[in-house]
Amino acid sequence: MPSHRTDQYALADCTAHELVQLYRTGQASPLEAASAVFGRMDRIDGRLNAYCHLDPEGAAQAAKASTQRWQQGTPIGPLDGVPVSIKDLIWTRGMPTLRGSATIDADQPWEQDAPVTARLRAAGAVIVGKTAVPEFGCKCETNSPLTGITRNPWNPAKTPGGSSGGAAAAVAAGMAPIAIGTDGAGSVRTPAAFCGNFGLKPSFGRVPAYPLSPFGTVAHLGPHTMSVLDAAMVMNVIKQPDARDWTSLPFDGRDYLVGLNDGVRGLRVAWSPTLGYAKDVHPEVAAATLRAAEAFVEMGALVEQVDPGFADPLDISTGLWFLGAWQVWSGLTPAQQAQTDPDFAAQAQLGSRLSTLDVQELHLRRGMLGALMRQFMGGYDLLLTPAVSIPAFDALPAGHRPMDAQSMLGWSPFSYPFNLTQQPACSIPCGLTKDGLPIGLQIVGPMFGDAMVLRAARAYESMHPIPRPDLNPLL
Repeated sequence: MPSHRTDQYALADCTAHELVQLYRTGQASPLEAASAVFGRMDRIDGRLNAYCHLDPEGAAQAAKASTQRWQQGTPIGPLDGVPVSIKDLIWTRGMPTLRGSATIDADQPWEQDAPVTARLRAAGAVIVGKTAVPEFGCKCETNSPLTGITRNPWNPAKTPGGSSGGAAAAVAAGMAPIAIGTDGAGSVRTPAAFCGNFGLKPSFGRVPAYPLSPFGTVAHLGPHTMSVLDAAMVMNVIKQPDARDWTSLPFDGRDYLVGLNDGVRGLRVAWSPTLGYAKDVHPEVAAATLRAAEAFVEMGALVEQVDPGFADPLDISTGLWFLGAWQVWSGLTPAQQAQTDPDFAAQAQLGSRLSTLDVQELHLRRGMLGALMRQFMGGYDLLLTPAVSIPAFDALPAGHRPMDAQSMLGWSPFSYPFNLTQQPACSIPCGLTKDGLPIGLQIVGPMFGDAMVLRAARAYESMHPIPRPDLNPLL
């Protein structure tokens, strides 16, 4: 926690848990925290381009009301007064949700919250704005014709990843300690790895969605945070079902803070450095994630190097993804299609080539993968892998290289399998490259094992605290 706790600039570097403690003891207020976050945005977001829409007036009103509640000793929820950002794929009352696309008319009432936004608002969180995405969340880097290029706080020449790149950059740079993202093929975990945050993809359906993603049942919602503790706090708020999402899981009465510090001693952990097929893992990524796996041994886990035993499912993931792109593209007018990101247009054209038989075969193969992983995880409590096979690459404009399955996801072979299987998975920082870029370790749990993933991540974090970027070069 910053030493000058009431210094507004320092408040931007507090975790959500730290802010709540400061509110509780009267050492800071939600108004001061919101001011700190907007002050940080004023100073550095011109370089990073993490946000695509800000709501300073709405945030000030919410922060003022929260400050009054804390002064009266009546906070309404565990995140009361904590600044939060929402990815620009998620409905947020009073703010446009443009999905990174010039094809969507911003001049609409925007009267409805998505379930996750409504839960946060009901818990007293202060929603400060919407974070940038590639068009329709179509790729694992964040650039679009609408909002331009979003950049990485560790090195603005590098990408923060995507599609939750704006969310990850905002958290890493202290422009709100919590961000809500979506993950359809790694879109929470890849930016978390590139930006040095904690990022969680919960079990599919644990966090309800509405409207449902056009990319189908691979799309999860989850938090980016400065700490694992913060993520557990967020999950306690956003995990309840919503009738608008017919795929949402039944009520979950678990308190994810209970047992968070129980450690990993005695847990059965599989360590797979390549998943059996990843051929081009960067040597610094390989070395850092191996050290992280060894740390689990030091913490008392029973670690075995073993591959789950499936072939690379890249074509399943991208096939289903391209099909969703084709569906969205087909709903646009020719004039709108002409406005789209060339990467999204290329994905749509690839999707148009899939026959009904092709699609059915993809679903059947996905089912076989899911069954295999359910059986594999019967022998293990956790699976460890690298989060991404490479460090963050250069931040480039949309359409910088031809779009195909390899260019879209071939460099992230560890993420998309677990969207297909719908398992919970996270990325937690496990080191830096010689160039000072973050490296992420992926922790995968069995289906519905979200609490176990958080517990394991917390155990690792307790030995290896999450580093923060030096923001002075951005000032």
